[in-house]
Amino acid sequence: MAAPEPLGTVRIDKWLWYARITKSRTLAKKLAVSGHIRLNQEKIPAAKQIVKPGDILSITMPRRLLILKVLQIGTRRGPAPEAQTLYEDMSPPPPPKEEVAQVPRREAGAGRPTKKERRQIARIRGFNEIDPF
Repeated sequence: MAAPEPLGTVRIDKWLWYARITKSRTLAKKLAVSGHIRLNQEKIPAAKQIVKPGDILSITMPRRLLILKVLQIGTRRGPAPEAQTLYEDMSPPPPPKEEVAQVPRREAGAGRPTKKERRQIARIRGFNEIDPF
């Protein structure tokens, strides 16, 4: 049988699940052992790592970086508003999206473009009219 956790602490995989950072405890465990989580700037060795209030978690997830300050431990996986009280999100804002040149679009249901319109589209997009590829 596993040793009981000290009062005011919880395993990191449980906390990630309680705080709704991951969808399941199994995914939380995989994230913890994959090396994508730092606890107070140090990589954690296993999912059994203990978390307490005041700890800072840096979680590298696909397409984003989460920096969370643990405010409370939690006792269950409750609704989302309850889960958001367990941490303070200190993540940097996402980088601004690059503006992409807008290609003229036809209205939906307008049918196929005419030959003249296809040539104009090719010219705008910079395709060679003879060899489009």
